[in-house]
Amino acid sequence: MGKFLFCEVTQMSDKDIVINDIDAGNSFNWGKTSKDYAKYRDIYPEEFYQYIINLGLCKDGQKCLDIGTGTGVLPRNMYQYGAEWIGTDISENQISEAKELADEAGIYIDFYTCDAKDVDLDNASLDVITACQCIWYLNHKITAKKFSEILKANGSFLILYMGWLPFEDEIAGKSEELILKYNPQWTGCGDTVHPVWVPEEYLNYFKIEKQEEFRVDIPFTRDSWNGRMRACRGTGASMTSETFTAWEDEHVKMLEEYPEKFLIKHYISIVWLRKK
Repeated sequence: MGKFLFCEVTQMSDKDIVINDIDAGNSFNWGKTSKDYAKYRDIYPEEFYQYIINLGLCKDGQKCLDIGTGTGVLPRNMYQYGAEWIGTDISENQISEAKELADEAGIYIDFYTCDAKDVDLDNASLDVITACQCIWYLNHKITAKKFSEILKANGSFLILYMGWLPFEDEIAGKSEELILKYNPQWTGCGDTVHPVWVPEEYLNYFKIEKQEEFRVDIPFTRDSWNGRMRACRGTGASMTSETFTAWEDEHVKMLEEYPEKFLIKHYISIVWLRKK
């Protein structure tokens, strides 16, 4: 399958990101944890992908763009349903991992290192844009208008999120406590079941078609849960190497108190926006 869209992108080396409202303005860099991200964060259950398919989206030749694709988890898993995908991410290391994983799977997806605000695609060229686990990192004043322009008439924008529930799950709660012990400025904690955030800028260009949350139990081993925690903004993407080692030593020791295999309570939140 050839490239289906024209896309001008700026190659970017991995760099620290600072957003004032996240982690008290402390920097993070997803490129620091790309290896762990590739190995441990492909954890969405089948019902997550099936929900999207049941909306009639990301299938059967539709042209789709995954913003903040990371290691390409979403497009790689949805490739089987027949959509044509582009994935972009600000991290060069993340995109490198995405390309390698796609090659290993024998699938063709266009992956580019590109900030979402700088994506340059033809107007009215896309059926669907997805933003999974990344909506809070976007420059909404720019991307809301841009996404509307590059989507076809009646096109769809999906905001997707899955998070663990620390107040309902003992292991998740203790893992969060340890992250906060070593990184008290981390704000990615204390989650409860709630609708994923829709920044008001998007409502100027889109209407909410559907919004839903549902609970899921995700299976882990001690190693895979520790890996999931390693590939976290509050740990691998932000801690110094010394702090990271101290945190992980204590986290691994804590997990020895639990069985080798266990379930972690999560919830999924999805918002389907349709272009006005």
